[in-house]
Amino acid sequence: MYAETLDAMGIDWLRIRPSEAPFHDIASGKQVIPLGQIDLPITFGDPTNYGMETLTLEVVGFHGSYHAILGMPCHAKFMAVPNYMCLKLKIPNLHGVITVGSSFQRAYQREVESCELTSAVIASEELTVIGEETTEEAPDTKRNTGSFEPTEGVKEILIDPDNSRDKTVRIGIALSSK
Repeated sequence: MYAETLDAMGIDWLRIRPSEAPFHDIASGKQVIPLGQIDLPITFGDPTNYGMETLTLEVVGFHGSYHAILGMPCHAKFMAVPNYMCLKLKIPNLHGVITVGSSFQRAYQREVESCELTSAVIASEELTVIGEETTEEAPDTKRNTGSFEPTEGVKEILIDPDNSRDKTVRIGIALSSK
């Protein structure tokens, strides 16, 4: 669950207890350190047919496109069967099957928001790394800063050998691995 969802629900932060371990693959394949855990009752269905269980949710301090992500612990407690192709979650109950669903438009919108957030996080991390690497490198005093001509050897490579023989790119052969 995202911290902003917890705030929107008006839940007291004193109910959060320390989390035992980080988890992976929620934010752009990165490890996430939760702010803590909270036990909340979760209900699926309608007044005539519903299921309710208390789930332990990890609270994270970043923004997500959903209110919460309910994974395997939720599916196990509710004995739910997800169908990702149809965007449905089927939950068996005494009074029949509870079906939780979403629209493809809403799922697509959430996916776009999630991709944009992930791209922004990755770009920010890459800029930090680039900044650290460039401050470590000493400036090359032999290079003429007012010229685009290389001071060392170059190799010309055809951009598209099948379509155009005159469009090339020149790459310095003495570039560092960075």
